[in-house]
Amino acid sequence: MAASIRIGAFRVEPRQKVDLEKWATCIEPAYSSKRHYKSLLEAHVQELQLRQDLLYACNRHALLLIFQAMDTAGKDGAIKHVMSGVNPQGCQVFSFRHPSSEELEHDFLWRTTRALPERGRIGIFNRSYYEEVLVVRVHPSILEAERLAEKAADAQTFWRDRYRSIVDLEQHLHRNGTRIVKFFLHLSREEQRKRLLARIDDPRKNWKFSLADVRERRSWSAYMKAYEELLGATSTAQAPWYIVPADDKKNARLIISTIVNQHLRALRMAYPKVDARQRRALKSIRRMLAA
Repeated sequence: MAASIRIGAFRVEPRQKVDLEKWATCIEPAYSSKRHYKSLLEAHVQELQLRQDLLYACNRHALLLIFQAMDTAGKDGAIKHVMSGVNPQGCQVFSFRHPSSEELEHDFLWRTTRALPERGRIGIFNRSYYEEVLVVRVHPSILEAERLAEKAADAQTFWRDRYRSIVDLEQHLHRNGTRIVKFFLHLSREEQRKRLLARIDDPRKNWKFSLADVRERRSWSAYMKAYEELLGATSTAQAPWYIVPADDKKNARLIISTIVNQHLRALRMAYPKVDARQRRALKSIRRMLAA
């Protein structure tokens, strides 16, 4: 029997202390068969398509979806499948890797701020400004390239200040109509090992394999600690984090699509109403076109 999806089970509460070992990477699936999965995802995508159309018509809010995870967790696949029915004109996907020389000449939030979605649109960040408290924290030598004017008295203060900058930005965006939903795809180390092997063994997946993924795997514990701190420090009522069990890619996609649709429903959107004068004008134009 398939399990129901209760999004509260995946949400990180504000100031919650996160221990990722206590958060499951695999749970009872919401689908009972491959066919059932396809029908559920299709229904979720159809609803998302309708609500994206409403979002565009209302033109009062934007939606920003942020995806963070270890390599091979399925971010690309989740974005591809969940957003498959969305009008490309109303959705933008940005992937953030190593910053360019131009981006390094600005503060750490600058390059992602330029890519924020307009009102009426959905923006997706495949990795984001959270890399600045993840990979930069695990590899602090990267900070040298950022040429910071001032350095904090101690490391803990430095990272706390970065969390504060992020939370301040997200609260500012919320006040101005951008709704932010953040996903951490929680993958087990064993499942990542299997997926890396699959990329080597399957010629069709060889192009996905990168030695960098293996090198980063050696820092698994450091990354988990960094994730635990940022999830607890930056999950807020206005911009919540969801820890999505990612060992089962299909189930992860159903969880993500359910969460996105529930956040869009909460906006209580409706198509703009036409007043009496506009209706008369439309009738007049219709008569002219009919003639």
